[in-house]
Amino acid sequence: MLQRLPLEIPLQREEPRTGRLTLLVIATCQLMMVLDATVVNIALPKIQIALHFSATGLSWVFNAYTLAFGGLLLTGSRLGDLFGRRRMLIGGLVLFTTASLLGGFAQDGVWLIVTRVAQGVGAALASPSALALIASNFPEGNERRRALGVFSGVSAAGGSLGLILGGALTEWVSWRSVLFVNVPIGAALILLAPRTVRESPRNPVKLDIRGALTATLGSTALVYALVRAGSNGWGNQLTIGALVVAVVVLAAFVRSQLHTENALMPLRLLADARRVAAFGGMLLVPATMFGMFFFIAQYLQEVSHLSAIETGVAFLPTTTSVFIWSRIIPRLLPRIGIGRLLTMGAVLITAAMTWLSFLNGHSSYFPSVFGPFLLLGTGVGLSFMPLTATILGGVDSQDVGAASGMLQVMQQLGGTLGLGVLVSIYGASRASHSLAHSVAVSFRASIVFALAVVGIGVFLWVRERRGRRAFPA
Repeated sequence: MLQRLPLEIPLQREEPRTGRLTLLVIATCQLMMVLDATVVNIALPKIQIALHFSATGLSWVFNAYTLAFGGLLLTGSRLGDLFGRRRMLIGGLVLFTTASLLGGFAQDGVWLIVTRVAQGVGAALASPSALALIASNFPEGNERRRALGVFSGVSAAGGSLGLILGGALTEWVSWRSVLFVNVPIGAALILLAPRTVRESPRNPVKLDIRGALTATLGSTALVYALVRAGSNGWGNQLTIGALVVAVVVLAAFVRSQLHTENALMPLRLLADARRVAAFGGMLLVPATMFGMFFFIAQYLQEVSHLSAIETGVAFLPTTTSVFIWSRIIPRLLPRIGIGRLLTMGAVLITAAMTWLSFLNGHSSYFPSVFGPFLLLGTGVGLSFMPLTATILGGVDSQDVGAASGMLQVMQQLGGTLGLGVLVSIYGASRASHSLAHSVAVSFRASIVFALAVVGIGVFLWVRERRGRRAFPA
C-alpha cells in the first residue's frame, strides 16, 4: 500500500488562500515548461519563412528545447536538493524568462536556436524543483492529493494546451508572441515565489560531478538519437552512433551510481517494483500522447483544411477532459485505488487510439476526432496522478528531488521516443499511401504503447489487492 509521503520540515496548516497561491505558482511554472515543448509547433511554418530556415534546420527550433530539457533534468533535480528547491525554481525561471524575451527578438536561425537551448536549461532547473516543492509545502493527505492532482493535470494537458495557445497567438498576433507570452508570466512567478512558496531544507552533500556529466551526456545522446530517428530513420549513421554513445555513457552512469555515496540518481528508488512499473507508465503514456499531437495536427490542417487557430481549438476536448479529471481523481483515489484507476485510464487511451486508427480522407471532426479526443483526455486524466503518486509515495525526503527529476526524465523521453518510433512508421507508410492512411497506420502502432500501460495498471492493481499498498486517507 502506498506509504505516506514524508514531510521535509514541520508544517503548520496554511490559510486556504496562501495554499491556493502556492499551488498556483508551482502549477503555473510547470505548465509553462511543459507547454513550451509544443507551443511553437503550429508557428513553425511562419518561423521558417521569417528566419529563412531550411527544412532540416527548422526541426531544431523544437529539438533544441527538448535536448536541453531532457538532458539536464537529473542534474537539475540534484541541484535543487543541494542549494534549495525554491532557489533553483526561481533561478530556472529567471533563465527561462530571459531566454524567452531574447528569443522573441531573434533575427536569424542561430539566435533563435541558442535561446531555445537556454529555455531548456532553465526548464530543467525549475521543473524538478516545482514537483518536489509540493512535498514540502502541502501536508500529507487531502491537501497533498489535491496539489498532486492539479500538478499532474497541467503536466498532462500542457502539450495539447500548447497547441491551442500556439495556434491562437500565431494567427492573431505573430509567431514571436509564442515566446513573448512567457515574459509577463515568468516575471510574475519570480516575484510571487519568494512570498508564497516555502523553501525546502538544503542537503549538505557534494554534487556527484561524474554522475552529473555522464547523466547529462547520456541523456542528451539518447534524446538526440530518438529525435534524429524520427527525421532520418533508425538506420541513419548518426542515429546509430548517438544510440551507441547513449548506451555506453548511461551504463557508465549506472555503474558510478552503484559506488557513489551521494549518488545523483539513488538506485534505491528502483528497489520497489511498483515504482519501477510507474516509471514505465510515465514513459509510455506521453509516448502515446505526443505521437497523437504530431499526427493529428497535420491531419486537421492538410486533410480537414483547418486553420492554425481551428486546429488548436480542435484539441479542447482532450485539454478540458484532463483538467476536469485531475480535480476529481484526488477524491476517487483512496476509494478506487491506484491500479484500478490506471487500468481504466489505459483502456480508454487504447480505445481512443483504436478509434483514431480508422481515420481516412473523408472522416469528419464529429465524431471521428472529437470522440477519441474525449476518450484520450479522460484516460490521461485518470492515469497521470496515480503514476505520480506511486513514484513519490514512500520516498525519503533527501530523495524527493531525485524521484521528481527521474519522473520528468521518463515523461520527456517517453514523448521523444513515441514521436521517433511513430514518425518512422508514418514516413515508411507515407512513401506509398495518402497522409490520412499513414496517420491511421501510426495510430495502430501506438496501440502497443497503450496496451503496455494497461499491463502496468493490472500489475499495480494485483499488488494492491494483496494489501501491500494503499493511498493515505
